[in-house]
Amino acid sequence: MTTLPTKNTEDVPTPAGPARVHWYRAPDARLVLALGHGAGGGVEARDLQALAAALPHEGVAVALVEQPWRVAGRKVAPAPKALDEAWRALWPALAGPGLPVVAGGRSAGARVACRTAAELGAVAVLALSFPLHPPGRPEKSRADELAGTGLPVLVVQGGRDPFGRPEEFPPGTAPVEVPGGDHGFAVPKKAGTTQEEALSVITDTVGTWLRGLGEGI
Repeated sequence: MTTLPTKNTEDVPTPAGPARVHWYRAPDARLVLALGHGAGGGVEARDLQALAAALPHEGVAVALVEQPWRVAGRKVAPAPKALDEAWRALWPALAGPGLPVVAGGRSAGARVACRTAAELGAVAVLALSFPLHPPGRPEKSRADELAGTGLPVLVVQGGRDPFGRPEEFPPGTAPVEVPGGDHGFAVPKKAGTTQEEALSVITDTVGTWLRGLGEGI
């Protein structure tokens, strides 16, 4: 198990109350990866923690962003507009180190990143478990959010995610598949992929993509 890098937290005021940035610093960092959480959980999500553990060793500072509603202990996420407003307000803290920032997140956090990345000056977007549609409602597609960023986008999706399986994504937004993964990238014990292997797919894929970005920014 990789040891987590040195961590510190920073509370940032927003119109919805304080947000909290959990920084995982990297010596000689070349960029910042800012990741928001989903509507059903926080920064303790397995994929966010795996990236926070792995990427600082590759020169990427990871900022796990806890939205104000989570900091306040509320159980229900606010409307997308409120999430976007809070993300915009805390962005200067993410850009504070003076490094290129990749905006990202999982599920609802990925949608926030897609909607705001270009206006905020992000260099790319990482979408983990992007909720392409509500479960069982493929006609309610949110593919336009992915396609409309105007930036390089990497989507990483569980193979059995009820919010959108990899084969459901339209051309130009095709994700990297985590075999057997659900919306939280959990894999069943009977799957041919272990939980550790599933997380390695995520960290290896994102690390390789970020190295490629670093050569062009």
